[in-house]
Amino acid sequence: MSTQAGESAPAPAAVAPGERGATKIADRVVAKIASRAAREAVGALHPDAAPPHATVVVHDDTARVRVHVELDYPCDIGGRCGQVRSQVTERVGTLAGMHVPEVVVHVERLHLATAPGAAQGRIR
Repeated sequence: MSTQAGESAPAPAAVAPGERGATKIADRVVAKIASRAAREAVGALHPDAAPPHATVVVHDDTARVRVHVELDYPCDIGGRCGQVRSQVTERVGTLAGMHVPEVVVHVERLHLATAPGAAQGRIR
């Protein structure tokens, strides 16, 4: 069949949204997003601290996240963990389009914050 000059071709039939397919985001990609978000929330790290890392379980459009961090001490540990939770929830939701009902923050290690120029080691 050919169309004559001046006639437009018929529009293709619209495909229902449920039949178009889906985009699947790998767990490790979501874990990298969560790790980066935790790094943003923690701020400057102690020189001996390991960067935050995350593990994620994704089911449909829901991600459950566990983040492992090292913090300076003394600090408001509960407040810092709350900042990590909210930052991870916001960034994963924005960048991956996932609902994050749970963010578990494990504080693996506390680093004693020393004053600049302070002596290291034991003092008598």
